[in-house]
Amino acid sequence: MLVSLTILLYTIVFLYGIVIGSFLNVCIYRIPNRENIVTHSHCMSCGHKLHWHDMFPIFSYLFLKGRCRYCGAKISIQYPLIEALNGMLYVIVFMANGFTFSSVLYCLMTSALIVITVVDERTMKIPVTFNLFLGLIGIVMTVYDWRHILSHLIGMVCVSLLLYALYYFSSGQAIGGGDIKLMAVAGLILGWKNIILAFVLACVLGSVIHLIRMKVSKKNNLLAMGPYLSLGIFIAALWGSHFWNWYMSLMIS
Repeated sequence: MLVSLTILLYTIVFLYGIVIGSFLNVCIYRIPNRENIVTHSHCMSCGHKLHWHDMFPIFSYLFLKGRCRYCGAKISIQYPLIEALNGMLYVIVFMANGFTFSSVLYCLMTSALIVITVVDERTMKIPVTFNLFLGLIGIVMTVYDWRHILSHLIGMVCVSLLLYALYYFSSGQAIGGGDIKLMAVAGLILGWKNIILAFVLACVLGSVIHLIRMKVSKKNNLLAMGPYLSLGIFIAALWGSHFWNWYMSLMIS
């Protein structure tokens, strides 16, 4: 009975996640183009307004075999991938953190990080609206976790001030302003220990993955830090406490 209930709960979490993932696709496409994200969805090829049964996350794409119902144009694989990714990450959040209010906040954070990752990778810019959204999550998390309010407040500045100094002395060549804001609001969510861990992880992952990408593509591409910062933030949010417990056990032994 307990196993069945757990499976049901995770199924609900996944379904909720893919629905939110559908909205993330709208944000990913429209925000860089400065389009309204609340207007009715339409086919990018024929302009036909889409109905609910055309937009059911993942399943509509599979049923329609990846093509528009009205003109037959091919639909980007991005849509079901983002929906499925958001749903799976929601399940991972709840599995790692339990069915708590902080898990809900981490899920919202995760969705924002997905949009930031894709948009920054494509445009080299982090949407201001999603940094503001993460800031709101940070405020709620700080109030919810008020016993550790000092950790959250220190987290907001300990990495972002370092990045701002790097930004200032390099005249904006070494780091972007959006990255600074991202680490400030993420630090408010995570607290000082985990935001430091997130930054270290981002630097390591960014260095390794970007070098591999340049070698494979044989191009000297610019590094968009947003995706790697986002990945570091996600990992630190869910498993940061385990890392610090392990680290402290090494120091004591």
